[in-house]
Amino acid sequence: MAQQAADAVAPEQAGGGVGGFAAISPQVSAALEAKAAGHPVEAQDWMVAAANPHAVAAGAEVLRNGGTAADAMIAVQTVLGLVEPQSSGLGGGAFLVWHDGESGEITTLDGRETAPMAATPQLFQDAEGEPLGFWDAVVGGRSVGVPGTPALMQAAHDKWGKAEWSGLFGPAIELAEAGFEVSPRLAQLVADDPLRLSRQAEAADYFFPDMAPLAAGSTKTNPDYAKVLKTLASEGASSFYTGDIAQGIVDTVTGFEANPGVLSLADLETYEVKERTAVCAPFRGHEVCGMGPPSSGALTVGQILGMLDASQPGTPEEAQTWRKIGDASRLAFADRGRYMADSDYVPMPTKGLVDPSYLSDRAALLDREDALTEVAPGQPAWDHAMLLADDESLEFPSTSHISIVDSYGNALSMTTTIENGFGSRLMTQGFLLNNELTDFSFRSHDEGVPIANRVEPGKRPRSSMAPTIVRREGTPVLVIGSPGGSRIIGYVAQAIVAHIDWGMDVQQAVAMPHAVNRFGTYDLEAGTDMADRKSQLEELGFEVNIRDLNSGLHAIALTETGLQGGADPRREGIALGE
Repeated sequence: MAQQAADAVAPEQAGGGVGGFAAISPQVSAALEAKAAGHPVEAQDWMVAAANPHAVAAGAEVLRNGGTAADAMIAVQTVLGLVEPQSSGLGGGAFLVWHDGESGEITTLDGRETAPMAATPQLFQDAEGEPLGFWDAVVGGRSVGVPGTPALMQAAHDKWGKAEWSGLFGPAIELAEAGFEVSPRLAQLVADDPLRLSRQAEAADYFFPDMAPLAAGSTKTNPDYAKVLKTLASEGASSFYTGDIAQGIVDTVTGFEANPGVLSLADLETYEVKERTAVCAPFRGHEVCGMGPPSSGALTVGQILGMLDASQPGTPEEAQTWRKIGDASRLAFADRGRYMADSDYVPMPTKGLVDPSYLSDRAALLDREDALTEVAPGQPAWDHAMLLADDESLEFPSTSHISIVDSYGNALSMTTTIENGFGSRLMTQGFLLNNELTDFSFRSHDEGVPIANRVEPGKRPRSSMAPTIVRREGTPVLVIGSPGGSRIIGYVAQAIVAHIDWGMDVQQAVAMPHAVNRFGTYDLEAGTDMADRKSQLEELGFEVNIRDLNSGLHAIALTETGLQGGADPRREGIALGE
């Protein structure tokens, strides 16, 4: 099943545009012009980079008024949930990486969705124990996990916020009530998904007014979303997990007769955000830090970079450079499929996977002239013995990423998602619900051997989200992340290599054409110079596929002269700072 994901094209991958964003403010117009020209945005005191200019402008206003990166994130996230509902929102989850400007410490918050307590390992299997078809599992309540984003926003504000909580919802409430201009990207994604997105009446009414898909340039209001935000603003995130909002979520999940779920009020009421130790790996004298289990992001990015760290950097013009990057990624993904899952449920060799000696041994496999003919999981050091089978989960691209640096020296990297584009396609109270549970393996065992990422009650499905902060001598030098399903890992790793090894500025690094290898096939970005490497890589022994690779990288570099921001030209986002 994993190989199917390499060949599938999800709705989230459609292209976008900038609509009327330039009219928001002169600063936004200048940021759009800089991105179009391929130049980074420069600033001195603070910066925010995210996937939509409305959201970036909301976060910028918070930072301009003395708020922290945690405060600005709330404003950004609530606007993103309105203007690009296909990617993230209140009905989803997120991972947050935080560098504290005062203490110099780095930590993470896990706002990943959880499986309902009534879920079983057979959740996505038919009566004969065979896995359901992916879309049969996705559309409806069966795929919905307990949302974590509202609780994460509250936890981050409680720990690091300075601004008044209630005021951070103002921009999103105003846009929801007055209306926002539908971007070409959102309009295209809606038009591309009519059958699945129209199966529930509430979603159909919202995205297909008058029986026609949302039109680019039209004005869209969302009073139900504004009402929920007002409740959160006045009562805190706990109001999302109890009372009328929670009841509405449960009724939607369990009441979708074609594919009901098992989410309960108790599941919502007992949800907890978890603070976890950051996972860091060495690369060229830096430490690359991110989110550990249940995310595979930091471990797999760290493994790729750790293996490359064992050899001298090649140039991006050399085919051998891409051979090493591709095979390092394949080796890391083999470990990911075998070992990585929610470590609260499955013992994991987290330290062993990024141990320098282990990565050195794995890097020795790259000491050759052609592509690896066989790739298998390694044997990292364990604290105990454990036998696991390889995972079979699918992970389609959606998601959004936020990078923020504030005037207090704090840095925030947060990747946020409802999983597939438009999630479960179920809408309640103005926001979409996730389909995050389909990130679990549909099979629980392989020939009697348990799969680490199997469904279990209360468990968090494995993710590829890779919010990352790169530090040198304890000081942040790069804040980065991307959407893109399991290709997130390749997007982030390549951008870090481009910035550190090849000296590209952040805008060049996030705009660079992609080459991603996860499960053996080398995906090269169509319509770019990277596609011209097809014959070179085939001669080295790779199977090559040319396809669209729609990342959404947003990055901030912290340099000796100030801040530089980059926004992926494949999406409609910008970087903004002062």
